[in-house]
Amino acid sequence: MSVQVYLDAIGMVGPGANNWTAWQSLLQDASDYQIVPTVVPALNVLPPAERRRTGAGVKLALATGMEALSNAGIDPATMTTVFCSSGGDGDNCHLICEALAGSDRMISPTRFHNSVHNAPSGYWGIAAGAMLPSTSLCAYDGGFAVGLLEAAVQCAIEKRPVLLVVYDTPYPEPLHATRPILDQYAVALLLNPTQSVQSLGALSLQLEDAACTRMTNTALEQVRIGIPAARGLPLLQIVAQARAAHADLEYVNGRSLHAVFTPVQ
Repeated sequence: MSVQVYLDAIGMVGPGANNWTAWQSLLQDASDYQIVPTVVPALNVLPPAERRRTGAGVKLALATGMEALSNAGIDPATMTTVFCSSGGDGDNCHLICEALAGSDRMISPTRFHNSVHNAPSGYWGIAAGAMLPSTSLCAYDGGFAVGLLEAAVQCAIEKRPVLLVVYDTPYPEPLHATRPILDQYAVALLLNPTQSVQSLGALSLQLEDAACTRMTNTALEQVRIGIPAARGLPLLQIVAQARAAHADLEYVNGRSLHAVFTPVQ
């Protein structure tokens, strides 16, 4: 059984490019692509007090989500959202572990509320004034596919647009040695149950047991396997090239998500 939705807009930040326009150009011809450190965008949508409390994960998630909606001309307050990350804010997790390993074991309230997995969802509500439902997920390396399927099912059943935001940030050492993540990365997809004037194409999704699609460019493949949120790169390359094709994306329990993209003519 498959689910079909339309892809209306994308936001993206990662190693080598800081918005979807730059990534689109890069994915159309990746011959010159090089991995360079991600630059986290400035986040101006939160009040100054909240902005000071946020970590890189929140900044990445909100920046890409806002980019996708800006590209589609959509009011962020009107959106249902799905956020997904394999580990949340790695820096904040490290600092909490450091505090717990200390003598007083005291954790600041700011550290604690930034440690919960739905922190980006909460900050999104503050930034956007959004009151519609928001879902926060975690699925280890299968997070992009799990988040995409969840957002698509919500979109198709509820008959309203859904914004998916998938992001990851590295852990500092010593956690990095156990759970290495190459760099900071986030991508946002705006899904629509029906075709709109902004629609880039149709997405048809279903679970299969096929092997995952790899990137032919060595550096991009390194990004794909090095950052869980970047497991969607094969699909994003198809979208960037505006061609009818499919990608099999890493899901959970050894399965894959078969994603077929058909561009709008």
